[in-house]
Amino acid sequence: MNVANIKKVDIADGIGVRVSLFVSGCTHHCKNCFNPETWNFDYGMPYTAETEQEIIDALKPGYIRGLTLLGGEPFEPENQRVLVNLLRRVRSELPEKDIWSYSGYTFEELTGESRARCEVTDEMLSMLDVLVDGEYVDALRNIRLRFRGSENQRVLDVQKSLREGCAVWAAGY
Repeated sequence: MNVANIKKVDIADGIGVRVSLFVSGCTHHCKNCFNPETWNFDYGMPYTAETEQEIIDALKPGYIRGLTLLGGEPFEPENQRVLVNLLRRVRSELPEKDIWSYSGYTFEELTGESRARCEVTDEMLSMLDVLVDGEYVDALRNIRLRFRGSENQRVLDVQKSLREGCAVWAAGY
């Protein structure tokens, strides 16, 4: 997996001050994507053990609320297989931090039949607090929305969604 960018102080991609990891690789290719360079799986720098430690260290300060995964597409299977290890570490070493992820795949696609599903998808979802799901649709663009770019996208409470077996909006969205 390659990393397009790491923002160690980000307030745009989730509640509070966050560390945001932008992964490379996306097969959605949404029209007017804000990050089209990340479609290429080879864009950026290789994700290494040092990269992972850099992210863990950046998450440690008390003013950091949590981690956000974006891209590219965190739920491309090749990215999930790497990211699941990072999420395990965050949950183990920094359990007070929340974890958000953006995905062009819907909750239903991630929990049902889709090309995104792989052997670690359920574990990835089990460690998320919030999922902003759905492809960006330029015709539905709305700059007034919190933490999403188009009206079809949802801000979901992942743990409630998993318990109830259907998508449940996070409170306040």
